Amino acid sequence: MKINRRKFLFTASAGASALVAGNAVASSPKGPDLSDAFGVLVDTTYCIGCRKCEMGCNESNKLTSLPKTAFEDKSVFKDHRRPKEDAFTVVNALPNPKNEANPIYYKVQCMHCNHAACVSACIVGALEKTREGAVTYNSWECIGCRYCMVACPFQVPAYEYSNAFTPRVRKCTFCYERITAENKRPACVENCPNEALTFGKRNELITLAREKISRTPERYIDHIYGEHEIGGTSWLYLSGIDFSKSELPTLDTKAIPELTESIQHGIFKSFVPPVALYGLLGLVMLSQRKSHSDDNDPPSHGDKK
Repeated sequence: MKINRRKFLFTASAGASALVAGNAVASSPKGPDLSDAFGVLVDTTYCIGCRKCEMGCNESNKLTSLPKTAFEDKSVFKDHRRPKEDAFTVVNALPNPKNEANPIYYKVQCMHCNHAACVSACIVGALEKTREGAVTYNSWECIGCRYCMVACPFQVPAYEYSNAFTPRVRKCTFCYERITAENKRPACVENCPNEALTFGKRNELITLAREKISRTPERYIDHIYGEHEIGGTSWLYLSGIDFSKSELPTLDTKAIPELTESIQHGIFKSFVPPVALYGLLGLVMLSQRKSHSDDNDPPSHGDKK
């Protein structure tokens, strides 16, 4: 969504007020009701490392011009990969303690945390946790502070360092438009040929995961990763190996925003310079973006030609 002049003037006024007051409020309002939120259950015991999820994500989000055949390359498993600005999800191969000939594959992407640290750390509200479960990002609000990258316990958000003028923070979008406006499943889920990915309501996925563990206990570790970690995540995992040996970090059940917000309160309560710095940076970036959009947009009814 493009920012208009009225919003720019409002932002400038709000920024000036913050500078005069010298007191930035870092706490976020109470999050949305997630009782009916969506989620994805990743059953790593069924993942075959085909990389079809990567291909679907790449096509749906128009990340690169790579052909479909590029995602058939299995040599990538020689290196450990992380999501980046042009790859919202990646699959890695891990050693299988039960069978060295058959590695264990783990898909990695934004976990869309219920109480997301990135949302809490963002001082301008560019990131938002929606009631559908997705953590969305608005590049027009972003000032490039990259606090979200520091706060994320999964080290997921990436930055477009190669984009000098309009860099964005990039991460999995949970295919928000697909699941809300188009009533579709996320592209990675739709492309998975082995049903390693299941999309649905988060509470129902937890029930499904428990049923799987109960039905074949020899197949799974008795742990649903993401059910309670850092307050819960939209993406849930089942595994045949201990999660301490997986792609996922060992985390407490306490939501991280409780820590990030207390730190922000301590920094910003009586300390004006950070507010001034990021407020001015934000105004400069917004004015530059507006000037750029004005050069390309036709005049509105309220503008002089």
